[in-house]
Amino acid sequence: MDLEALCQGNFAALGTAIDDWTKAVGHLKGYEKDAREDLKAKADRAEWAGVNATVSRQFVSTTAGGFADALAQATSIRDILRDTRDELVGYRDELNRAIDRGWEKKPSVVGEQGGGFRVFVNVRPEPPNSEQAVKDLRDELQGILTKATTSDSTASQVLRAIAEQADYGFSGVSYKDRDSAAEAMRRADDLAKPAKHPEKMSDAELKEFNDTLAKYKDDQLFSARSATRLGAEGTLRFWTEMSDVHMGARDGELKRLEEFQKNPSMTLATATLSDTDAMQSWKKDLVDQSNKNFVSDAVNVPGRTVGAYGYQVISSLMHHGKYDAEFLDAYGKQLLKQDTAPAGPPGIGSKNLWHGDNHQLTDLVFGKDDGRDPLVGFMDALSHDSEAATNAFDDKKVLEHVLESTRYTDRDTSVGRALEAAVMGVGVGEKPDGPAPHTATQVGIMKNVMHMVAQPDGGSDLVSKGLGDSFGNMASAYMPEISRAMAGKGAEPIFLTDSALPDGLDKTDVTRFLYEVSQDPDGRAGIILGQGVYTSSLMEAHVSDPSLYDGGPAEAIRTISESTGVIQGIVGHADADEGISAEIAGEKEQNDALKAKGDSMKALAGAAIGVGAVALAPATAAGSLAGAGASGYFGGIAGMAIDRLMDGQQAQGATDRALYQTGRELNDHQASAQSQTRQSALDAIEKHGSDLPPQSTGNQVRDAVNDGWVDSDSILEDAHVRPAA
Repeated sequence: MDLEALCQGNFAALGTAIDDWTKAVGHLKGYEKDAREDLKAKADRAEWAGVNATVSRQFVSTTAGGFADALAQATSIRDILRDTRDELVGYRDELNRAIDRGWEKKPSVVGEQGGGFRVFVNVRPEPPNSEQAVKDLRDELQGILTKATTSDSTASQVLRAIAEQADYGFSGVSYKDRDSAAEAMRRADDLAKPAKHPEKMSDAELKEFNDTLAKYKDDQLFSARSATRLGAEGTLRFWTEMSDVHMGARDGELKRLEEFQKNPSMTLATATLSDTDAMQSWKKDLVDQSNKNFVSDAVNVPGRTVGAYGYQVISSLMHHGKYDAEFLDAYGKQLLKQDTAPAGPPGIGSKNLWHGDNHQLTDLVFGKDDGRDPLVGFMDALSHDSEAATNAFDDKKVLEHVLESTRYTDRDTSVGRALEAAVMGVGVGEKPDGPAPHTATQVGIMKNVMHMVAQPDGGSDLVSKGLGDSFGNMASAYMPEISRAMAGKGAEPIFLTDSALPDGLDKTDVTRFLYEVSQDPDGRAGIILGQGVYTSSLMEAHVSDPSLYDGGPAEAIRTISESTGVIQGIVGHADADEGISAEIAGEKEQNDALKAKGDSMKALAGAAIGVGAVALAPATAAGSLAGAGASGYFGGIAGMAIDRLMDGQQAQGATDRALYQTGRELNDHQASAQSQTRQSALDAIEKHGSDLPPQSTGNQVRDAVNDGWVDSDSILEDAHVRPAA
């Protein structure tokens, strides 16, 4: 900035811009509040079905989120402009005061063409010490101009960077002032320097590097700038060499490095959300590096020719954070094409593809894994991004290959979590503020998963391989569709759901799926809890709003209870057939699984998360079941049901066992199902002051559960070969 411009600076235009942005912020606050409290809230409560239940509701939710992003970005721009204007006005006044002081001591100041200035003594003869006075004034003025230039240039740089983050709409980037945004960008530049030579980083430098990432990992300007400064190839080379330098770490060092790995992963995930031209090129370049062989120069290994392939390095940095869905789609297509390339049945060649080279020494993941199977990291990334997960598994061949590959690899847990995200619409660690209705695509994926598990020639092996826990969570979330499939046509008004494809599951596959998954303690716990929550929620819905079903709440309760008997009967028979509960260790395992799953579900409910069984029933006309984000759902009957399922209600008589916590005998499980369902009905009657008679309703529930339980045996005989008595 030149002297004349600052000295004569009139910042009225900048003030006008600030006023305009302040007005925009005020308007956006109103729009954002209306979108959140009115538009989105109504959409969450609306009794939409089919496409409206998913596409329209998602559109409204995205639109509401857009207003929030616009408000954050507009506020940041206004605050940065105001901060910069105030600083420039201050520098202008400081400059003029300095010139006036100089005049008193006889030096004068004049601007020169090109933006410079000259300081000279304006009297003859020159006063004593005039040379020093000229120098001091020149230095003072230059210092003020330098600070003003920095203020102006960093504001321009930051504002331009914020505007570039999103190609369309708003990025939601938020900063309280220009200095914080400029500091984030400066730290990104500083970080790129040591990252180019990780082998030279001392423990102190590594700690500072990690602390910086931890502080700024969610900052989009910092993340995008640090990634582009290092470059796609530089990013992969950095991690290859970093893992090589610290290969074989133990104890405290290993723990520090395990924590350290999270921060680059989350930083890069944030960076991929940026739509700047530089980041678009970075993402494309990263995918292009997939087949490249990265041999580290940090550690000298004579004769070493194989380091780590780009796929392996990229995926090792994907275990944490939510990556951009489009980037995951592009990378996933290339990676899955590679993983499915070996000849033979689906999945069989995956292990040798990535572990076949015994000369490969690189260990890319600090801890138990070695990072050589890139599908593990990629599946973890999908588990945090439900959109990308749904896109990936919508391809039936991909789903079949990935699921079958778990038989031959150790990727089962990561695959399970990715499948959960794909069919539930909620990623691991996400905290949506309302229900997440299933789309037709998600239901289709769930149907295909069930079909694979239901296959008589080895489908059950998928459960025993380590996917049982995730399958149980998925069944929990799909209890409305499962209940409809088991009940058949005509029960639609009773089994409420916002699913876009509520009747999209096959009854035989559902039966076999429930049977197989129920033989895994964690899977069984998910089914028991999900079914209990859905049952209690439905009963509350029909009792609180009798108009939902023209047969009245009494008939609805009977149908719900019979469905409970069928589903819990399948679970109980699977348990008994497997003989798990005959062992004390098996009983403890079941208790532990129920407690862990129940604790998780309670925590999710308390945090208002619409995931799994927490967002199964839609809003009713009376608003009694507006989803996890509204009052009256988990503060009511469903929450009480979870408490009973977890803590146990002591049974009377010879069994003297906690409710649902043994399943040691079929009659124990049946009695538990009766008691739980009966109590949920009575809780709903009491809470809503219903005129339904408690005693006869309880008896009706008992009979219906028993009828369903008997039916479950016949249904299983038709669908599954069972052990001989």
